[in-house]
Amino acid sequence: MKTRITQLTVAPEGADLYDDRSTHVSIDNEGGGEFIKVSQPSCAAEIRFDTEEWPTIRAAIDNIFEVCKR
Repeated sequence: MKTRITQLTVAPEGADLYDDRSTHVSIDNEGGGEFIKVSQPSCAAEIRFDTEEWPTIRAAIDNIFEVCKR
């Protein structure tokens, strides 16, 4: 047997797990191999990433944050 962490939740301190402001990052598998899923209780949609594409997507996200007006 092996214990695996398969989900992390990011939410404001003191918020419930399924607070509308929470974001769940999890490992999922629908029979074709594992992928990363990002979802929020307040949104019916979810985003999925293969592990091979994540470094490029993350770089693009980091890049766009650098040029985003604050």
